[in-house]
Amino acid sequence: MLLDVNGVGYEIEASMNTFYKLPEVGAEVSLHTHFVVREDAQLLYGFVDTQEKLLFRALIKVNGVGPKLALSILSGISAHDFIRTVHNEDTTALVRVPGVGKKTAERLIVEMKDRLNQLQLPTLTELELSSGNQPDAVLPAAADYRAEAESALIALGYKPQQATRAIEQAVQSLGEDAATEALIRHALRTMVG
Repeated sequence: MLLDVNGVGYEIEASMNTFYKLPEVGAEVSLHTHFVVREDAQLLYGFVDTQEKLLFRALIKVNGVGPKLALSILSGISAHDFIRTVHNEDTTALVRVPGVGKKTAERLIVEMKDRLNQLQLPTLTELELSSGNQPDAVLPAAADYRAEAESALIALGYKPQQATRAIEQAVQSLGEDAATEALIRHALRTMVG
């Protein structure tokens, strides 16, 4: 999709879930983005809500899952259903998603179970209790700060694994409710010094 930001066009990759939630052409929209710099390309991924962005970022850290497959997963299953599938260890639901085989589904469940807890995404109980489909309402701010800080480090050229480790160390030093800027400063100090 092409997004016009004050006369500058940005080509953005998005899941079908995000695409279906977009307003009509010409209307104003706000997206959460993830920027990937590779040797051969610079790619921008857009998400309609923070929960989907956090899931995308967790998915691309899974061994064998790249941005394309992560978008395919998020296109084939909603964030809410993906969390439910992982908690229920339902590999058959994941295998129905295009591009996901049995081994990939098993790996996703094993690796994502821990990551969902680390990201502090809503539990099944919270998902069932939340009224309507408002994932941002139950998502803790601490996860937003971490995600934003990691994105900033990745945009500066650090590898996702380096950024994640540095932000985790920053959270351990500064506390769970540290602001994005403080996390970035602390991470940069430890990575450079």
